[in-house]
Amino acid sequence: MMAVSGVEEAIACAHDPLEALSADVILAHLRRVLMVEPGRASRKGLRLHLALGMHPRAIPPDHGRVLEELPALLKDSSVVAVGEIGLDSGSEIEKEVFIEQMQMADELGFPVIVHTPRTRKAEITPLIVDLVGENIDERRAVIEHVNMDVLPHLIETECILGLTVQPEKLTPAEAVEILREYGTERFVINSDMSSAPSDPLSVPRTVHRMRMEGFGRREIRRVSRDNIRDLIKIN
Repeated sequence: MMAVSGVEEAIACAHDPLEALSADVILAHLRRVLMVEPGRASRKGLRLHLALGMHPRAIPPDHGRVLEELPALLKDSSVVAVGEIGLDSGSEIEKEVFIEQMQMADELGFPVIVHTPRTRKAEITPLIVDLVGENIDERRAVIEHVNMDVLPHLIETECILGLTVQPEKLTPAEAVEILREYGTERFVINSDMSSAPSDPLSVPRTVHRMRMEGFGRREIRRVSRDNIRDLIKIN
């Protein structure tokens, strides 16, 4: 569906599809993403890049093993970023794992794709921004799932801001309203397809909405392609 709708490339982020009972579960998920997803996408005409990391909702009791093995997995040629990482509840263990993965990304030269939670977003997001600023260059981070509740705070940072056009998050119309108010220089639009309710065509739908509302080709390419390509240095 994505390929025939004009989507040429996409980034798949490691998420939290299974209960994080042990490091074995998380590592098996990451290895499957590496081994299966790029080929599956290619057979459908889609070039797929990968972001790997430990999602804050998928931190097992023995998470140290994942952190030890993650650098080797990140060396795969399909990997372009560390993510999706961040905070969900804001617990101390989430903060510890988030910091370690940001520092790992910085050492390896990767940008980070950062999760913000569905609940307590206005409370947790400032904590996320503080940790990002303390550990990496803000310009190397994409803060995801941004909405109007946290935009006034985030717009003061140098982070790239992700507008997640997904049921229960943002509609195409809401994303376009944000872009009209704040401009297109700092934003990327994405579908965040996952086990949650998702729309694989949400980015093309938002692009279509932007065209209908008079956005120019350069502005549309900026938020649907160029801003993220510039950050992750896709060849």
